[in-house]
Amino acid sequence: MTTQSRVESSEVALPSLAEQIVKTPGTCGGKARIAGTRIRVQDIYIWHELQGHTVDQIVADFPQLTHAQVHAALAYFFSRPDEIHNQMAEEERFVSEMKRQTGPGPLEQKLAKMKVNATNDQVSS
Repeated sequence: MTTQSRVESSEVALPSLAEQIVKTPGTCGGKARIAGTRIRVQDIYIWHELQGHTVDQIVADFPQLTHAQVHAALAYFFSRPDEIHNQMAEEERFVSEMKRQTGPGPLEQKLAKMKVNATNDQVSS
């Protein structure tokens, strides 16, 4: 037995990135997510990098997550940023297309009506 293949009885094998970040067809659209959760890598990226939340804040907001899982998600993102950015762009295109096809929703219609009424009130004053 070589020194490298010997494992001391007190050593603990840590989960690899591949065990912490998974892709499952039919779950979260097959996107990379933290194993055992529906929290996607892109969610962690958005909270941390775009919204400025610290790892501690993310874990506080989602106590089912560990610091290691959040760091694993960030490591996955930084090793594959194009994959995550492409998925996010694809989602944005999908949402834009759905909005184009269905038109404004009830809230958007109400806000537009309120804006028109406010403008008319200012003009008549």
